[in-house]
Amino acid sequence: MTTNLTLILGGASSGKSKVAEAWVKSQCDRPHYIATAQAFDQEMTDKIKAHQIARGPNWVTHEAPLDLPQVITSISDKAILVDCVTLWLSNLLLGDHDIDTHVTELIKTCTASARPLTLVSNEVGYGIVPDTPLGRKFRTIQGQTNQRLAAICDNVTLVAAGLPMTLKGNAL
Repeated sequence: MTTNLTLILGGASSGKSKVAEAWVKSQCDRPHYIATAQAFDQEMTDKIKAHQIARGPNWVTHEAPLDLPQVITSISDKAILVDCVTLWLSNLLLGDHDIDTHVTELIKTCTASARPLTLVSNEVGYGIVPDTPLGRKFRTIQGQTNQRLAAICDNVTLVAAGLPMTLKGNAL
């Protein structure tokens, strides 16, 4: 197991991305940001733009809505932030991809990484039971993926109300 893996979990708008960005920026001066979001509407376009402005110009940004393991592997220097696993899983599910194969490939890629790698993911288990089969399927996939990632990560932090709480490893 590498000593470079961090998982930051939290609910929607919990502050997890802000905590993750501060953590990764503390590791190097020009980190890599792997974005998994896709802008299908104006609201998401605006949200992506706001995140880019808030991060500032010192980040090297890569887009990986589907090919996350390949993009991680292509980066040979500096710390990496993946934001976020949840949107990546959504993209895979809605594209009818073999999610278990993709998650297994992500796990292999993470454990093989020699660079500091931080993954942001939503904790979806605190909400109500989704009322659709697709929603329930996604909740299960997300929860199982978070468990698999937490098992291989050295540091796992849960963010609530902007406050990081250490679940495993070192405090951020």
